[in-house]
Amino acid sequence: MSGCPVHPEGASHPEGAQLDFSASMSYTDYLQLDAVLNAQKPLSPAHDEMLFIVQHQTSELWMKLLLHELRAATEAVAADQLQPAFKMLARVSKIMEQLVHAWDVLATMTPPEYSAVRAYLANSSGFQSWQYRCIEFGLGNKNALMLAPHAHRPDLLAHVQAAFEAPSLYDEALRLLARRGLPVPASHTQRDWRQPYAESQAVQDAWLQVYRTPQTHWDLYQLGEELTDLEDAFRLWRFRHVTTVERVIGFKRGTGGTGGVSYLRKMLDVVLFPEIWRLRTEL
Repeated sequence: MSGCPVHPEGASHPEGAQLDFSASMSYTDYLQLDAVLNAQKPLSPAHDEMLFIVQHQTSELWMKLLLHELRAATEAVAADQLQPAFKMLARVSKIMEQLVHAWDVLATMTPPEYSAVRAYLANSSGFQSWQYRCIEFGLGNKNALMLAPHAHRPDLLAHVQAAFEAPSLYDEALRLLARRGLPVPASHTQRDWRQPYAESQAVQDAWLQVYRTPQTHWDLYQLGEELTDLEDAFRLWRFRHVTTVERVIGFKRGTGGTGGVSYLRKMLDVVLFPEIWRLRTEL
C-alpha cells in the first residue's frame, strides 16, 4: 500500500496524546475547519487575491466576536452589572487592536497587485459589511440610509434593523447615570433610538460630576474610561483603514461607489461619545 503509514516505525509517541479520532471529535471537527478553510474562492488568476479574501474574512470573524461582546456589554450596563461589562468592553478594545493590525497585512498588497484583483470584485465592498454596520449602530452612529445596502437580504437586514432601533451602548450608559441620580436630561434617556445622537452640555455636566469626584462614582468613572479606551481603539481602526486604502488605491473611487479615501476621511471626524472627550478640557 502506498502513502505514509499511520504509525511510522521509529516515530516517538507524544506523551499520552490521543491519536485515533475515527470515533471521536477532532480539532478540525470542533472548529468546522473544512468549511472555514474551503470558504476562500478566488475569482481571478492573481496570486494576491488570497490575501485580500483571507484578510477580510478574518476581520469579519473578529467582528462577529466583537458584536457578541458589545451586545452583552450593553445588556450588562442596562442591568447595572458593571463588573462583567468592564471585562467585555476591555475585550472589545483588544479585538479592535486585532482589526487595526489586520490592515498591516493588507498594506503589503501593492497598487498593481490590487489592480489585478479589483475588476473581479464588481460592486462588492467592505462598505456593505452588515456586521460592521451593526457595530457602528451599536456604538451610536445611527444613519437610516445605511440600512439600504442590506435590503436585498431580509435575513441580514433584520440584524441591522435591530441594531438600528435599539439603544446604543452610550445610550445605556447615560440611562445608567440617570438611574444613579445624575442630572442626565430626559431628552437623552427617553428618545427615539433611531435618531443620531445629539451632544448635550447637560450630559457633559453629568459626566463632569463623575470625573470630579471619582471616589464617589468609581464604577461610573471606570465606565467612562472604558468607553474612552473603546473609542480610542475604534479611531485607530478607522485611521488605519483610510491610510491602507490610500496606500493601495490612492484616490480612486471605492468599488461600492463611495469616494474611497474622501469618504473614509469624513468618518474620522465622527465622535461616538462626545461629552466624555470634551469634558477633559474642563478638568
